[in-house]
Amino acid sequence: MILVPVAATGEDYVTVAVASNFAATARDIAARFAEQSDYDIRITAASTGKLYAQIVNGAPFDVLLAADAERPQRLERSGAGVPGTRFTYALGALVLWSRQVEDCRAALHGDDGGRIAIANPETAPYGAAAKSFLQRSGLWESLRGRLVVGENIGQTLQFAASGNAELGFIARSQLQAPSLPAASCSWPIPDTMHAPIDQQAILLQRGAASAGAKSFLAFLRGDAGRAIIRRHGYSLPEVKE
Repeated sequence: MILVPVAATGEDYVTVAVASNFAATARDIAARFAEQSDYDIRITAASTGKLYAQIVNGAPFDVLLAADAERPQRLERSGAGVPGTRFTYALGALVLWSRQVEDCRAALHGDDGGRIAIANPETAPYGAAAKSFLQRSGLWESLRGRLVVGENIGQTLQFAASGNAELGFIARSQLQAPSLPAASCSWPIPDTMHAPIDQQAILLQRGAASAGAKSFLAFLRGDAGRAIIRRHGYSLPEVKE
């Protein structure tokens, strides 16, 4: 859990479940939001699938910042999310990255290309996007034996950065991590070659009466929040009037 403290007391806090890829960005947004509000922001980061399961089982979150649109839509349909509060806050991008391989694309096709780190496609939207790319490229079946599966996109980056995997499908936003080693290759996966990574937010029923939760979501989709999101390497959806 990441706690962004301010001078608030009592129950003046907002609990936000955040997809792993967006954790660093959420910390920056929460810190900026805290500067102008009376609320603590308490962040829990994990894969979107894991957070969804926790919410369904009663985890006390006010807001979900997912890495896909599917889980927020499910929560809205089931009544666990507040109808009409769901929106796309960021557009993710996928990158094939390595600190050991000189040609990332060629390594996918070679027999000696080494292990490939991928987030769990069942629970992590970036993993689902990577699987989608490999399937559309006709490589999924031939490469399954080389895959090293991370619980989330953060662990996937750790596998690739540590050398435990020669290649890794990571989020473009992770390229800005201060501790990231120098890359030997980094190939942006064309967004036409995988399922879209529409990262959606939704107000959960626990936060339905929370002025702080509503204010945080408004900040997220406002000019200051969007500027932080763009600075962290995400694209932004068009603002609907």
